Amino acid sequence: MKILFVFYVPSGGVETLNRQRSIALKQAGIRCDFLYYSKRRNLLNHEKSNVFITNDDQEIRNILQKGKYDAMVITSDYAAMERFSNLGFKGKIILEIQGLGPQSVARSQLQNAIPYVQKYCHALLYPKTPHIGVIFREFFKSTPIFEFNNCFDHNAFTYQKLPKKDRPIVAWIGRLEDNKNWREFLHIGHQLIKTNKMVELYMFEDPSLSTPKERNDFIQLKNRLNLDKYVHVLQNVPNNQMPGYFSRIGDSGGFLCSTSKVEGAPYSLLEAMSCRCPVLTTDSDGVRSSILHNQSGKYYQIGNIQHAVQQAEELMHNSKLRNYIIENALLHLKSQFSHAQYCKNFTQMLKSIGL
Repeated sequence: MKILFVFYVPSGGVETLNRQRSIALKQAGIRCDFLYYSKRRNLLNHEKSNVFITNDDQEIRNILQKGKYDAMVITSDYAAMERFSNLGFKGKIILEIQGLGPQSVARSQLQNAIPYVQKYCHALLYPKTPHIGVIFREFFKSTPIFEFNNCFDHNAFTYQKLPKKDRPIVAWIGRLEDNKNWREFLHIGHQLIKTNKMVELYMFEDPSLSTPKERNDFIQLKNRLNLDKYVHVLQNVPNNQMPGYFSRIGDSGGFLCSTSKVEGAPYSLLEAMSCRCPVLTTDSDGVRSSILHNQSGKYYQIGNIQHAVQQAEELMHNSKLRNYIIENALLHLKSQFSHAQYCKNFTQMLKSIGL
C-alpha cells in the first residue's frame, strides 16, 4: 500500500511525525511518500523517503498519476482535499489536525472546513488533543473520527553520555510567534537568573518561521531584561543533533520549558523525555497525553511567572522528585508512543475506511 502525506513545509513537529511514521508503517508494508508545498530552508531531515517540494498543479498531478496512492493524509490544509480531487486523485482522503494554534482559530478553521469534509473526506485524524476532539464531534457528525497518539522511536532518539556542563541549562523550542509565548520564557529565565547567575538559557528556533516585528520585539525584550549574555539562540539545529543537546540539558540539572498557549501534540517534549531531560510546561491541551504532573513532567499556570519559577526550582533542586520524573517519563513514553502501537492504530483506521 502507498500513502502520500501532505503538509505546507518540512519543518517542526509535522516533519518529525512524518519521519517517525514512515518507519512505523513500513512494518505493515506501507510505503510513505511526502509532499510539501515549499521549503524555506536548506535543511531537510527526511531520509530514505520520497520527498516532493512543489505547489504547482501540473507537477502535483504528475506525482499523483505516477504514485498511484491508495490514500492521502492531508495535515491542516482542508481546501487541498478539493484541489487534489480535481487533479485526479481517486483514493481515500484523511484530514489530519495536529494543531491549529489558539482554540478560537482552530474552531474558525474547522468551521470553514465543513463543506470540504462533507464532500471529499473519508476520515478525520487527530492525536488526542482534547479541544480538537470536541470541535470534530460538534461539526462532523457523519465522518469517521480517529484519535491516537503520535509515534516516537525512543531507541533511535535517546540519551547520550557526554561531558557534563557545570551550569544548569533551561531550554525552549519553538518559533518567535505569539502562540509559542517566547516572552513568558524570557521572563521565567530572568527570574531564575536573579537567584542563580549560573543559569543559561538555550532557545532553539527556526528563523524562517518568524516575522521581522516579532524578532525585533525579541531583541528588545532580551536587552531590557539584561539577558544578552545568558541567552544562546540556536537556529536550525539538525534533528539528529538534538539528542546530544537534550542529554546535556538534563545532565546539567536543567530542563526543557514549554510556554505555549495551545499545542497539538508537541514532539519536543517526547524528545526531551527520551533523553532524560525533564519538562516544565503550560497546560497547552495537547501535552496532556505526554505530561502528567509530578509523574512524567511538571505543569505551571500560564501567565504566572512566580508559579513557573517555583515549579522550576523544585524540578532543579528536589533530586528525589527530579529522578522520579525522569525515570517515569521514559516508561510513559515507551508504553504510550511506540511505533508498534501507532502502526496498529493506523492500519485499523485504514481497514475501517475500506483499505
